[in-house]
Amino acid sequence: MMYNIPDDLHSIFSKACNDCHSNNTRYPWYAYIQPVGWWLNNDITEGKQKLNFNEFGKYSIAKQYKKLDDIIDESKHGDMPLKSYTLIHTDARLTDAEKEKIFAWCNNVRSFIKAKYPADSLLLKKESSPQR
Repeated sequence: MMYNIPDDLHSIFSKACNDCHSNNTRYPWYAYIQPVGWWLNNDITEGKQKLNFNEFGKYSIAKQYKKLDDIIDESKHGDMPLKSYTLIHTDARLTDAEKEKIFAWCNNVRSFIKAKYPADSLLLKKESSPQR
């Protein structure tokens, strides 16, 4: 990640996000028992495809800007971390105070990006569909 993350926020990301959204996945013992392992690996692979904090600095500015908004939205609505994850990893459940720290940080980084880059660079380009 190319933006400064305070230690308290880093702890929140470590416990609630990094197993599925970084290259620092900690696999529990049951990840090696099938079919649980396949299901778990699918969630992790999908999570990294959607957002990988280790790859965040390589994203376009528009994608970074959008992903920060997505983090706020999904945390606010309780979509992240996944309920299936917090069933076992109860410490990954986000408190309201932790969510507020995430929102504040994401909004601060979005403000920094918005101030530094032209407005048109913050818009994701729509992927064109293949010609038939």
